[in-house]
Amino acid sequence: MQKCYNVSIIGKVQDIGFRNLIEDIGRLLALAGYVFNASDGSVKMVCRGENSVITKFFKEIQTKGEQKGAVIEDIKKEEIPFHIYLPEKFSKLYTDEISEIGRKLDIGVDVLRDIKSDTSVMSSFVSEQRVHNQNLERILEKLAEK
Repeated sequence: MQKCYNVSIIGKVQDIGFRNLIEDIGRLLALAGYVFNASDGSVKMVCRGENSVITKFFKEIQTKGEQKGAVIEDIKKEEIPFHIYLPEKFSKLYTDEISEIGRKLDIGVDVLRDIKSDTSVMSSFVSEQRVHNQNLERILEKLAEK
């Protein structure tokens, strides 16, 4: 028997590709539904499928989510006792507002700033790249000789 659920996943579940993971699992299990980021920092979704498949879905979200870096404090689910129209292919909804996009860009800028300030990492990368380029030049010279 198919059941429909309203779900809220609470914890550190945003900015790690968690919606993509949920979408992939939902599609793999042929569930109907959608997932989106909520402004309170949680991830929300509505899903429909056979009860055994829904159970597997939540286990997969828990296991693979934590492997991906999510810190799941709670998965709250409530059964919706009536039929609801959902996309047949499980889908990710884009609900990011301009302020949310700005926040994500700020995080990216901070990461780039950290990389730039860590000169040992950059120096090591540049040195390795020089050696790699020299090896490629030698290979190209040998190829040109033939």
